Amino acid sequence: MEDKYIFPNKEQKIITYSKNVFIPVTNYCRNNCLYCGFNRGNRYLLELDEIEKLLDKAKKRNAKEVLLCCGERPEQSREFMGKIKEIGYDSHLEYLIDICKLALDKNLLPHTNTGLLDYNELKKLKRYNASMGLMLETTAKVKSHQNSPGKKPSKRIKMIKEAGKLQIPFTTGILLGIGESKQDRINSLRKIDEINQRYGHIQEVIIQRYEPNKYSKLKDTASYEELLDNIRLSNEILKDISIQSPPNLVRNLDKLVKAGIDDLGGISEVTSDYINPKKSWPDLKKIKLELDEFRVKERLPIYPRYIKEKWFSDELEETIKNLSDEDGYAK
Repeated sequence: MEDKYIFPNKEQKIITYSKNVFIPVTNYCRNNCLYCGFNRGNRYLLELDEIEKLLDKAKKRNAKEVLLCCGERPEQSREFMGKIKEIGYDSHLEYLIDICKLALDKNLLPHTNTGLLDYNELKKLKRYNASMGLMLETTAKVKSHQNSPGKKPSKRIKMIKEAGKLQIPFTTGILLGIGESKQDRINSLRKIDEINQRYGHIQEVIIQRYEPNKYSKLKDTASYEELLDNIRLSNEILKDISIQSPPNLVRNLDKLVKAGIDDLGGISEVTSDYINPKKSWPDLKKIKLELDEFRVKERLPIYPRYIKEKWFSDELEETIKNLSDEDGYAK
């Protein structure tokens, strides 16, 4: 009976979500993906006082997770380095660690997604993160990544493996509609499963369509039926991994659940989805009403299995204990 709480997608009785605050620390990014809108427009770096205000708002709304989202290798921009030095830091990594410490001081659990990192950088961030993430997106070479050095599949696969070696509970996923074929999607899912079979650290895989935006040079995306089809494929290919699709990017959520998702990802009552800012988060009451035949349950950014196996540092232990119930879900 315990397994259904660790990996509920296999029985589809429990649908989980994480109550979070989405903090876009910086949108400086070395990649120039043809579909991305995150690193367009005015470039910014949020300062610590701005971030602290968001954390305080999150606490008032009973959030548990702090999603720290950043562009990849912002240090490659001289402008960014000027800004980071102005606020007293020599590197992006140093700043992220201090943000994570601040979050933990406020009894919130960080989850960082900042693009490609090496082994030592992952090791440093592990001490202050309940989990981390990097979208694989695709194992295929696609035109939309031609100006994005960090989107080379081999590099992303390497980082996912490095996270496994360090026993970091991890989120990855595939992005549909960026120029890949159906076979490419199958290959990507198989690669994710292969890595997880070796290291056992991938707690969830996101299956989502890219959303066209005003900056995008790709105007089409995968269809809703393709999304459903890939969720079904994920259930066939992935073993002991939760399958997620963000609820603000879809319609007919119950169809996605019946196709195979068991997790809705992070939902914020404080900040918007800065990757897809026009897609507002649905109200949790409406989600529970739509999915009334299932048990909708709040989780932490670290899944119950990894709490039980203590895949976290001493720095996180008190916060995890404060926020989790006896089954490893959110109190």
